[in-house]
Amino acid sequence: MNDSIQAIRRYLEANNLGCLDIKAALIDMDGVLFDSMPLHTLAWKHLSDDLGIEASRDEFYLYEGMTGVATVNLLFRRRFGSEPDVEEARRLYKVKAGYFQSMGRPAAMPGAYDMLSCLKREGIERVLVTGSGQPDILRRIDDEYQGLFEKHLRITAADVKHGKPHPEPYLMAQQRVDALPSQTIVIENAPLGVEAGHASGAFTIAITTGPVPKQSFIDSGADLIFDSMPQFAEQLPHLIQLFRDTSL
Repeated sequence: MNDSIQAIRRYLEANNLGCLDIKAALIDMDGVLFDSMPLHTLAWKHLSDDLGIEASRDEFYLYEGMTGVATVNLLFRRRFGSEPDVEEARRLYKVKAGYFQSMGRPAAMPGAYDMLSCLKREGIERVLVTGSGQPDILRRIDDEYQGLFEKHLRITAADVKHGKPHPEPYLMAQQRVDALPSQTIVIENAPLGVEAGHASGAFTIAITTGPVPKQSFIDSGADLIFDSMPQFAEQLPHLIQLFRDTSL
């Protein structure tokens, strides 16, 4: 836990705090609650092939957290030097969503249920913060994580003007629970999401659940990095105690 202690100390010193009174955990969905990113990257690869845009599956892990329309715009700018009109971007995102839906249901991420249950036991609110707008996987929150997310504590692509890496989704989540940035932790698996969480002022935790190199999380501003969700879930009770420990 030495790395955790040092990370918390750095955050406390930077924000002139004695401890972290954590009120809420702001939690990404794809790649954190569901092992859905392999399917998302394949769906984006199919769409880019349709459009004649050269792209690898792995690069889409780096775009995770952006809204679907923003990802379409990124691909168009790279290939054509301009963005499609709004309706065309939405249509293409629906095509990508169709590919994703045809691939079956992604599994719940191992360790995620234990992580959420620990947060609930400790009295820490759970807020969903996702760049997704696909209703099929959003509906699964109630099936797979029953009683762990309140309906009103969900920020999706439909709620924001600026998706990750802009901090708006996490700032909106902090406002939703009436919490200061220093009273929240962000739990992410993507560099753009980590960047958004860091920019919001929250203590930001990166979980490695895909092929993204550790350095990308460091460069994006992660305060702590865990190698897997089960590892994070196992260490979370001790981490919460460290947040509350004024003797650090």
